Amino acid sequence: MDASLALQYTVIALAVILSAWVVAKKQFPGTVRKARVALALPLLREGRPGWQRSLGKWIAPPGSFVDGKLAGKDCGGCDGCG
Repeated sequence: MDASLALQYTVIALAVILSAWVVAKKQFPGTVRKARVALALPLLREGRPGWQRSLGKWIAPPGSFVDGKLAGKDCGGCDGCG
């Protein structure tokens, strides 16, 4: 396979994946949020290396973790609920 053809396929694959992600976020926000939490929780467990914990914090949806603990579904992470 020619190098330019491989590069073209890679760029197209990335564009398709990005497009699918945008559509999933717009059409199924609850499902995407649950999937992000399910992926992030194992990475945030105690005893994990620092890079895994950083990756888990990056994957986690915004407002889902307060002081390292999973917050309620409707919680925005203001830490005012006690």
